[in-house]
Amino acid sequence: MTRRLAGAALAAAAGATVLAAAGTGAARAAPALQSGRRVPAGHGARDEVDFSGIVKLSNCSGSLVRGPRSLDTDAALVMTNGHCLETGMPEAGQVIVDQPSTRTFTLLDPAGTGDLGTLRATRVEYATMTDTDVTVYRLDSTYAAVRARYGAPALSLSTAKPSDGTDIRIVSGYWRTIYGCKIDATVHRLREAEWTWKDSLRYAPECATVHGTSGSPVVDAGTHRVVGINNTGNDDGERCTMNNPCEVDGAGAVTVRRGVHYGQQTYLLARCLGEGNHVVLGGSCALPEPAAAAAR
Repeated sequence: MTRRLAGAALAAAAGATVLAAAGTGAARAAPALQSGRRVPAGHGARDEVDFSGIVKLSNCSGSLVRGPRSLDTDAALVMTNGHCLETGMPEAGQVIVDQPSTRTFTLLDPAGTGDLGTLRATRVEYATMTDTDVTVYRLDSTYAAVRARYGAPALSLSTAKPSDGTDIRIVSGYWRTIYGCKIDATVHRLREAEWTWKDSLRYAPECATVHGTSGSPVVDAGTHRVVGINNTGNDDGERCTMNNPCEVDGAGAVTVRRGVHYGQQTYLLARCLGEGNHVVLGGSCALPEPAAAAAR
């Protein structure tokens, strides 16, 4: 997980040599993926998922997203991982809300070969690495303003859980690469170092995501709705250590799958976005709350 950040920074500095060593197969023209096979951008199926609404961070990937109650006049939101937070990774049990931010994001064009412009955050709306691994940034522009200026729509968050076997695309703004595969299984608990995540998505082998893909949206290839967020993979076959998550079933049995990669479901976030496009915690929202609020 954290090597996904470190690896991204290293690759940015070292350039094409590290790209080749990482095994991404990334070409100068941003590749798309179909059935685990990369093809040049612009040559995919007509309804293939592209880079619309995708952003690049300094150390991660991300996306412009909206929920079922989001309005065009609402301040737009960008979603990435909790461990991509610019102030450092939240500790286990920590939930961050309404924190000032001036972070910027590069908005990609639909082909992924060019940049449309820069989006700017005003606040961290929500961030945690407890139960899930997500950061939501509030921007200084509305959805309508972003679309009017750049022609870029936001991706819609699904309020439904994805089924095992769902055909997915993982769209990395950092590497300008799309991975295609199916959801292999839903994992009861995924544990990495001090963090534990619930109902994680295990990908089929074709989605061998690399460092720098953290925060990429997991898109249902059929509906084009976001069903998850890419966050980690087991690099070395170690058991429940940093960059080596392990699976824990309902009985507590631990399984290690070297080279397998995972994402976190996002339907809870979609259900928690309320009036004004705020994450409304408590009540019917099942996302973790800050300790002070949970203790009330």
